[in-house]
Order: sequence, then C-alpha cells, then structure tokens
Amino acid sequence: MKVSVLGAGAWGTSLAVTLAAAHQVTLYAREQGLPGSMAATRENKQFLPGVAIPDSITMTGDFSSAIRSDLIIAATSVAGLRPTLRQLHAQKSPAPVIWLCKGFEAGTSKLPHQIAADELGEGAIYGALSGPSFAIEVARGLPVALTLASPDNAFATHVAAQLHGGMMRIYSSNDLPGVEVGGAVKNVMAIATGISDGLGLGHNARAALITRGLAEMARLGVALGGKMETFMGLTGMGDLILTATGDLSRNRTVGLKLASAQRLEDVLGSLGHVAEGVYTARETLALARKLDVDMPITRAVCAVLFEGAQPREAVARLLAREARSE
Repeated sequence: MKVSVLGAGAWGTSLAVTLAAAHQVTLYAREQGLPGSMAATRENKQFLPGVAIPDSITMTGDFSSAIRSDLIIAATSVAGLRPTLRQLHAQKSPAPVIWLCKGFEAGTSKLPHQIAADELGEGAIYGALSGPSFAIEVARGLPVALTLASPDNAFATHVAAQLHGGMMRIYSSNDLPGVEVGGAVKNVMAIATGISDGLGLGHNARAALITRGLAEMARLGVALGGKMETFMGLTGMGDLILTATGDLSRNRTVGLKLASAQRLEDVLGSLGHVAEGVYTARETLALARKLDVDMPITRAVCAVLFEGAQPREAVARLLAREARSE
C-alpha cells in the first residue's frame, strides 16, 4: 500500500520508519530544507535524532506529489490539522485520511473529527490513530498497541489490518469521539500528575489522580457521544497511564517544572516540542462548563496554568472538596 505521512515531526517520522517495512512510504516535511537534509543523511536530526530512515522512504517538500497515495496520515498538531485538511480538499485528494493529533482546537473546542467534517465535506472517509505511544520507542522497534477509530467500521477494520504488523499491534473501533476525548484529556491529567510528583506527594497521590482523572475523561467523553468502555481501553486508561507516568511525556514534564516554580512561558520554551495538554486544558474546561460535567482536576490544572494559582494551593483546594461516593 502507498502511504503518505504529512508531517515530519517525531511521531510522523517514527511512524513512517515503522510502516516502511511493509509499505511504500512518502514522508512530507513543510520545514525549509528538512526533506533534503533527511534524504542526504537518512536521519531527521531536527525532530528524531539517532534513528535511521530506511532508503525506501521518499522524502519530499512537494505537497501535491506527496498526497498521491492510497492512504494519507496527517501527522500534524491539532492547530495544523485544519489547514492540512483544507489543502487536501482543495487539491481534490481522493485518499482516505487518518490523523495522529490529540486535543481540542483552540477557540472552537472541536475534536479532530469535527474539524475533518468541516473541511473534507460529505462522503469523506477518515479516522484517528491513537493510543499509548512514545515516538522514540516506536521508531526503535519496541512493541506498541494502538487503536484506529472511524465512523466507517469497515474502513477502520480494513486499514487496521493493513497497518498491523511487526511490533505494532493495531485494533479497530467505531467510537471516534471516545477515542479522541481520551487522547485529548489524558494530556491535562498528565500535567496534574506531573505537578503532584514534582511536589513530592507520593505514589498514593499519583494513583488517586490517575484514577479520578480517568473518571473525568470518561464523564466528558460520554457527554460528547463516546462509549464508556472506550475509556477502559488503550486510548483511555492506556494512554493516560503512559502519559502520566512516563519520563518521556512532555505534558508530565510541564507539571514537574511548574511544581518547581518555573514560569509556564519558560517551561514551554525549554521543551522544544508541543505540549498539547496546555492548550487542551482551557478548551476542556470550557466544554465541561458548557455540558455541566464536573471536572475538578481540570479546573485545578487551569488555575495553575492560566490564573496564577500556586501548585500547592491548587492541590489543597482539591483535597478540601467535600467527601462523596465514588
């Protein structure tokens, strides 16, 4: 199968490297000079240093030629998804599209599939590939399990089977809202867990935050049309556990640094990569208020990120909440 990966960040490059073992892969990079550099060195030194890019992968900065494929994978941030899909629609690409991004669009609070519905038009076939996955581990050939979700169940099943192989196991789902909410909100919970760990509150507190964070994710997801059981799987519990505890997690790192009294602007400047949880937190809280969904951990994270609350103060407010049944 001909597969085009649009976006040569860490995850896009990692997935291209992994899929090249069984598919004809084109990797598109919009950054000036990056396609030529990758072609010459067979390495993405900017976003995924130390990982060899197979000779079989074609690198290009030409969008029109890149999208001539059987399947398009949009490996952009949430902010970059709308312009990418708009460009695809303008060029009348007939290929189905799946995306890798996780979050809500700033200003609209829309999930990626809602953005796709806006931009691709009626009859388009699309879906999301999500789950617990650090790019560098996938690129190194370590085991990973992901979920491909689409409202078109036949498409999800077929493409999951096509991409499944080697050390990458892929399941299919028709619960696109549930899968996307899990992928978005777990980043907010990872910031909360990072704050807790950074304050030295212990493993008991971490376990409580992860568990209650999962409950918040599920409440919002069901309100947005997702299925409760989805949050017990890879794209809910699985992704949350990885992002909230893994040392490679950018969102957990944000929480750790905030707990050490660093300013948010300095934290984000030092990361070098996007931490979607920061931008997702505000949209998550806006949706929770609109839908009357109780999300106290999300409120606490937003208080630290955007309202000047001190991390210990935010934790104290959480602990002061009235006792209730689980």
